Amino acid sequence: MLTKNFLEFLYEAAHIQRWNDHIRPGGFTELDKQAHKMMILYVLSRFEEDDHNAKLNWRVLIEGGIFEFLHRNVLTDIKPPVFHELMRAQGKALNKWVYAELKRRIPDIDDGFIKKMQEYFDNPGYCTKEKKLLRAAHYLATQWEFNIIYPFNENIYGIEETRQVIDGEVQEHFDLTGVQKLALKSKTSKFIDLVGQLRFQKRWAQSPRVPDTSVMGHVLLVAIMGYFCAVKMEACDERIVSDFLCGLFHDLPEVLTRDIISPVKRSVEGLDELIKTIEERQVFERILPLLPDSWAGDILYYTQNEFADRVILHGKLKMTTIEEINSKYNVDGNGYKPIDGSVLKGCDHLAAFMEGWLSKKHGITYSHLEDGVASLRRQYCKKVIGGIDFSKIYAEFE
Repeated sequence: MLTKNFLEFLYEAAHIQRWNDHIRPGGFTELDKQAHKMMILYVLSRFEEDDHNAKLNWRVLIEGGIFEFLHRNVLTDIKPPVFHELMRAQGKALNKWVYAELKRRIPDIDDGFIKKMQEYFDNPGYCTKEKKLLRAAHYLATQWEFNIIYPFNENIYGIEETRQVIDGEVQEHFDLTGVQKLALKSKTSKFIDLVGQLRFQKRWAQSPRVPDTSVMGHVLLVAIMGYFCAVKMEACDERIVSDFLCGLFHDLPEVLTRDIISPVKRSVEGLDELIKTIEERQVFERILPLLPDSWAGDILYYTQNEFADRVILHGKLKMTTIEEINSKYNVDGNGYKPIDGSVLKGCDHLAAFMEGWLSKKHGITYSHLEDGVASLRRQYCKKVIGGIDFSKIYAEFE
């Protein structure tokens, strides 16, 4: 699935501007919104498990988020009221067109993946709890955006009606514990605000680029790439979920330190390790206090040693290899939570390559981008990680 066609399609979401008929700041692309939504989904789902003892299928949550992202990417920037009316009136027909369009634009898309996507959208009784959590996360991410743009648009016709619609959609999900707590401005709502700042932190900040992607959008793309790599490696569900969540949260400390580019990290011996130390300390001091104590272990697991192959064994972190994960820990139900960190590192580098390559394709480049793209080509020209042939992916961009 990680082909040139598919990767280019994913990045189209970085071009789709949200609220483009309103006065708004930057950072309001469809890509950023979908990433923020998935982080909110994690919060809502954890609350639902902790407070209601909900038995959730985390793979369905993740795949549902990916399905909805691709669906929205095909339908571009249709205004939400029009989009929802179209879905109510002609939902199945519109979905059928989306599936056909995905197959046309991504010829090598997996048929099994499309069938799962069809089941998700066309079967109303499929995983209703997971779909409700995804809807709630969607509206909360929209509400977060709206609360920022509202002061700039108070005099625009229809703005109060928009507020009422969004608030009404959120209120329909008040039976979810997480929605209640976020509405009451609990400490976890500050976590949602904090991670939202990743929307405004630009990747390659020193270089003009098109599309101008953020750290927020970047982590979602790494997570999606990690998901497809894990599926290709025939990973168990727990491993697929762990790889996705690690990809989604791997740059979370950058909300406190900003995106420090690799050349700067490597410029002084020991600087990279010092930056890591600072990031880890700030995660403990500023991020973990905003979340329930029982979540701390997971957040640390996803943000520390993010590119190491690892598992949880007898409640403790164990560094390992993909080969050992395949032979010993690729099973559900034992709490291993395997993470293919080396594959995620490959995905992280592939995302960086795409950012530079796409900008060059659009006619905008810079020495940093040129050097970065060339360096990554060399680094991955013969590289296979966990059975994923990254050299083959890069070769498509020659």
